[in-house]
Amino acid sequence: MKEQLNIIKVGGKIVEEESSLVALLRDFVSLPGRKVLVHGGGRSATAMATRLGIETRMVDGRRVTDGTMLEVVTMVYAGLVNKRVVARLGALGVKALGLTGADMDVIRSHRRTGTQVDYGFVGDVDHVNTDALALLIEDGTVPVIAPLTHDGQGQLLNTNADTMAGETAKALAGRYDVTLTFCFEKRGVLANADDEDSVIPHISADDFAQLKADGTVQGGMLPKLENSFAALKAGVSRVVITRADQLTQPGTGTVIE
Repeated sequence: MKEQLNIIKVGGKIVEEESSLVALLRDFVSLPGRKVLVHGGGRSATAMATRLGIETRMVDGRRVTDGTMLEVVTMVYAGLVNKRVVARLGALGVKALGLTGADMDVIRSHRRTGTQVDYGFVGDVDHVNTDALALLIEDGTVPVIAPLTHDGQGQLLNTNADTMAGETAKALAGRYDVTLTFCFEKRGVLANADDEDSVIPHISADDFAQLKADGTVQGGMLPKLENSFAALKAGVSRVVITRADQLTQPGTGTVIE
């Protein structure tokens, strides 16, 4: 029987605020089995860019990453945010290691092409190094992965954290019984974006097609759900989208099935 592995993706808003970060990590530590944490940090990157006088450009919710912005996101994601999380986990007695995709060649990607917008140094994942990750996990280390990858030729690439979590879950599903949880500031996938009590408890592939067609699901929730169904298809046992403070509460959030 495969050993249990929890892969938790947490949005930048959660890890960027001290109170929510502390609460999230306490719950994270209490989860049974092996664990991996993937985090964002977009608001911190935008704030740092503003402080440095660098313009932030977003298209359809995605950050355009030129050479200067790549320096900012590398500094913020791999440095400030990642090491803050690692330090907090260390204070809770966890042996955590902060990583980007470039470290130990964990995640390779290629620069995005074929889009109407040139997003710059933005990467789409090609390969996850399961041997490297399993080596850490079996050693009792918790990988804490920042949303940066590399192309194997020395180039760092800004990469969507939801996608990195999903691809990591898919890659490790052959070795572990993987549960993938997307944590953010909402209680789950909502039927009404303005009503926190309108959580949709279960979403199938057919449900998703309908919710997408009628506009119930849109924006940043689309890639979460697309990554969720791809993960299930690749052998991930369970996928949940929930609010960060419900991480350890069974029966909450939206279960993707």
